[in-house]
Amino acid sequence: MADPRFFPGIGPMTLAAIAEVAGGTVAPGSDPSLAFASIATLADAGPSDISFLENRRYVPAFRASRAGACIVHPRLAALSPAGMALVLCDEPYRGYARVAAALHPEPAEQAGIHPSATVGPGCSIGEGASVAAGAVIGAGATIGARASVGANSVIGPGVSIGADTRIGSNATISHALVGERVRVFPGVRIGQDGFGYALGPGGHVKVPQLGRVVIGDDVEIGANTTIDRGSVGDTVIGNGTVIDNLVQIAHNVRIGRGCVIVGQAGISGSTRLDDFVVVGGQVGVAGHLHLASGAQVAAKSGVHRDVRGGEVVGGYPAVPIREFRRIAGAVRRLARRGGGEAEGSNPEE
Repeated sequence: MADPRFFPGIGPMTLAAIAEVAGGTVAPGSDPSLAFASIATLADAGPSDISFLENRRYVPAFRASRAGACIVHPRLAALSPAGMALVLCDEPYRGYARVAAALHPEPAEQAGIHPSATVGPGCSIGEGASVAAGAVIGAGATIGARASVGANSVIGPGVSIGADTRIGSNATISHALVGERVRVFPGVRIGQDGFGYALGPGGHVKVPQLGRVVIGDDVEIGANTTIDRGSVGDTVIGNGTVIDNLVQIAHNVRIGRGCVIVGQAGISGSTRLDDFVVVGGQVGVAGHLHLASGAQVAAKSGVHRDVRGGEVVGGYPAVPIREFRRIAGAVRRLARRGGGEAEGSNPEE
């Protein structure tokens, strides 16, 4: 259940309104006028809460739940406990996300510039924008309408931040053009030097990083992620891409629309990800590669070759996922045949 100290609600909402927001319908026999004020898990919900069921492994919790209402796929509706109101939805998790956002909308930032903030000459601050305590806006930067810059964040000279974009606290953005409705979480670093050197026995010569970072609309960038600016061309993040915490994106990487990059992944320089690529947690992708549209990389994999569109790969080095599973199965069988004892060990010692 959402703690009202941190997530104030605007409920209650009627079951009919919840169904409309979720993109579903009120189940036959459920009262559309019933009202619910908050979201909770199946295990924690009470009669005034609404929950959801997406994964079949939680059917036992669904059967035992005390939730007053639940968003559920029509195929699982018959498994509900007696007296539970239902919203039937083909995509219950997406429906839940919409309802949770409606019941607990993110508070708007208070417009204005805090007295302790520093705004350089020639800046443009849009109507309704917010600049929090200790923030620094460099000369000639543009902050769009209703955008917000969090406490102690630094927006470098000439940077452009689009309308309705939110920059969390202690973030730094330089050499970047950021689109609209982007969410940058605390501690993010955007636009710093890429790791570029001309190596040699006489010493390593640093290559000037003269590109930018260009971020599209509706992008999310998780806490403490780093995105290096390009060396000559730009580092590009496409519209609707979501990036988890602690991700490293190197110089000249180009990421398409709707990609998903999970925590602790690293993408080396000049690699290209086309639209809707998924990169799992702790994946390493070597430089100058191409991951075509719809490619997926399983967690903890190392990618050293191009990945075809729609291909799913895993392992180190990454291979087609079926091959990876066969390899893993063969290793397990080999370990079982060996009895799990180290070579040369004496079990009587």
